[in-house]
Amino acid sequence: MLTVNDLMTAVPNTVTPTTPLRQVIGVMKTGGYRQIPVMENGKLVGIITDRDIRLVMNSPVVLHDRSQDTELLNKVTVESCMTPNPITVSPDMPAYRVAEMLSIYKFGALPVVEEDTKTLVGIITVSDFLAFFSSNQTRDVDVIDR
Repeated sequence: MLTVNDLMTAVPNTVTPTTPLRQVIGVMKTGGYRQIPVMENGKLVGIITDRDIRLVMNSPVVLHDRSQDTELLNKVTVESCMTPNPITVSPDMPAYRVAEMLSIYKFGALPVVEEDTKTLVGIITVSDFLAFFSSNQTRDVDVIDR
């Protein structure tokens, strides 16, 4: 049976609650990530997504001039916009169960945590499932006439 361990990204990059958003954006761009686990004192405390950052920067609640974006990116930290205590999955969970969870909750990713030690060991994303699916499909070479 296919498990989370077979698909996940092991030992993902992480940030802390005090990391400024500018730094998070840099990590996301460099690594091509859309979600990053948030760790504090060796424990998973949250997850931050590119959507979380976009919501902060484009919030109708916080009216600001675009010239203030630099200041916001330098001063606003992960803690103010992350999802705290995210739902997690274990490495031995069946992959189809995680796919169901991602679909039901409309999440892009779930942190993978060892149940007994509560240690973050990976992250599983929708992209992991798509990569697996696309790499395991046979390609039809029939040409369709248009």
